[in-house]
Amino acid sequence: MITLQNIIAPEIGICTESRLYYKETGAISLDAQSGTYHVPSGCRISFDTYFNLFNLDSWAGCRMEGLVLELEGSGEAEVQISQDLPGRSGEVIWRQVPLLDPDRPLVIGLEDLLAERRGVLSFSLVALSGTVRLHRARFALDRADLATDARPEMAISITTFRREAEVARTVERLRAFLAHFEYGAHIRLQLVDNGQSTGLTSDERLHVYPNPNYGGAGGFARGLLEAKTAGASHCLFMDDDASFHMENIVRTYAFLTLAQDPRTALAGAMINTTHKWAIWENGAWFNGACRPLHNGIDLRRRSKLFRMQQEVNGPQPETFYGGWWFFAFPLQNLRHHPFPFFVRGDDVSFSIANDFDIRTLSGVVSFQDDFTEKESAQTLYLDLRNHLIHHLVFDNLSRSPLGTARVAIRFILRSLLRMHYSTAEAQLLAWRDVMAGPQFFDDNLDMNARRAVIKDLAADEAWQPHKPEAVVTRTPKVKRAWRKMRTALGLLTLNGHLVPFWSRLASRRTLSIAERGLVYFALGASEITFVNTDQDMAYRLRHSKWRFFKVVWEMTIVMFRFYRNFDAIKAGWREGYADMTTEVYWQRVLTEAPQDASVIPPKISGVHQ
Repeated sequence: MITLQNIIAPEIGICTESRLYYKETGAISLDAQSGTYHVPSGCRISFDTYFNLFNLDSWAGCRMEGLVLELEGSGEAEVQISQDLPGRSGEVIWRQVPLLDPDRPLVIGLEDLLAERRGVLSFSLVALSGTVRLHRARFALDRADLATDARPEMAISITTFRREAEVARTVERLRAFLAHFEYGAHIRLQLVDNGQSTGLTSDERLHVYPNPNYGGAGGFARGLLEAKTAGASHCLFMDDDASFHMENIVRTYAFLTLAQDPRTALAGAMINTTHKWAIWENGAWFNGACRPLHNGIDLRRRSKLFRMQQEVNGPQPETFYGGWWFFAFPLQNLRHHPFPFFVRGDDVSFSIANDFDIRTLSGVVSFQDDFTEKESAQTLYLDLRNHLIHHLVFDNLSRSPLGTARVAIRFILRSLLRMHYSTAEAQLLAWRDVMAGPQFFDDNLDMNARRAVIKDLAADEAWQPHKPEAVVTRTPKVKRAWRKMRTALGLLTLNGHLVPFWSRLASRRTLSIAERGLVYFALGASEITFVNTDQDMAYRLRHSKWRFFKVVWEMTIVMFRFYRNFDAIKAGWREGYADMTTEVYWQRVLTEAPQDASVIPPKISGVHQ
């Protein structure tokens, strides 16, 4: 059989939110080491969950002859299979009381049971006499294996920079999995070491490439070159601290194997580690800003989960993209390699520039640190650069001069209203750097000079050790009507920057890191202390009219220059982007980069340049 997806269990170190895996009625137990579910007599276990439901619509573009559900276990149980179609209540399509035998898996053919070849499939079982043990279950195709020439040759490319412990764990997990994976011989594991510090060496299963530090973009560009040289048909980009179930690889490989459209790519969803029950991004699209799909959906709630499953396969925005924490794509007919953004925006650009048909699958997800924890003057500088460039380069994002400028103005005003004046100055710098044209990026591939400037510029926004008792407490509770009035006043007066004596009128506040990115929480304040999730780091910002109007004046000057030179800037970027996203460009910059003797230059057609 060809496994499409296995039923998986919570995994310590990855995710233990049980309701994302199974739902129970009664005292269900789980052997975490083997993944075996123990269901006592009279108890019920259901798998209509994020990780274990099967979305037929997601697989609609694949060859799906011979779909079955296979169960391996022991004991007598009532097994029930349900199909949920969009806009209808679920229907039971199979119900029997088999005696599960560990030596003879139960195979249930689904082809003739389906009311329609769409919707969501799930199953449940009730133990009838004694404890039922479910060792394994999977949705699969009951057919002869595909011919060798039909299987993808996939390269998994990981880029790392001085995260030795994290990447060592990720590599070890992948090595152990691939050693036993049915199609492991068709998967090549690559590690691009931008910091040249991991200490890992190449062997028959791992290929290590020391690389100059040109950020994630440079690392993934190197990985892509090496994958093409090795003859891979597909490449999977992932982060060095990739926290995900190895089942991701099973589903991804099966999906790419069976996909009928050669343009098919797969974007992994993202869940942040702060709340592992909520989707942060299930694919995203770009227009003026990055717009994550299904952000905040509580995956424990069946109604919301199933609604999301119905929506993921509808028409996609033209600028749909996949994040490089987990993104698998075909190399055939690749139009553009990554642009040297260093980091931030390279995945958006890559998806839009290439003709992919990007899909998502339930349960294919990476767990990442909360993006709000990572926000800084540095990251917002990088964000504004790529946002502007996308609108200058791509026809489907083209805007008028003022429409494009509005993107930068919105970024800068958001920082100013939150009293992040240093960040606003860094964002002005980003705007000027974009106006300098693509040559600036070619001259600053390693970003060393700019990173140093921004670090000094934003010293007042750097996190400092924090003692909770030393922090200003929240403003005492006030009536709701006054809060609304204060918020409205904050908006009308640009958070008091148009009002004299604002420091005496406004409040002092302490905000969590989750509230830091939203202007709303800063309105009506003249001093804010921002505290991180662990409550051990903080920084404090104060209202400054002088800094506010200084940035506004400089922003106005930049805006007029941008407007006046817009056509030339845009034309330069169209030409430069095309030149700097070629294989030849990356071969040149990676080969010519200053590097020590251990760095292996990239190859074309197997020949060192």
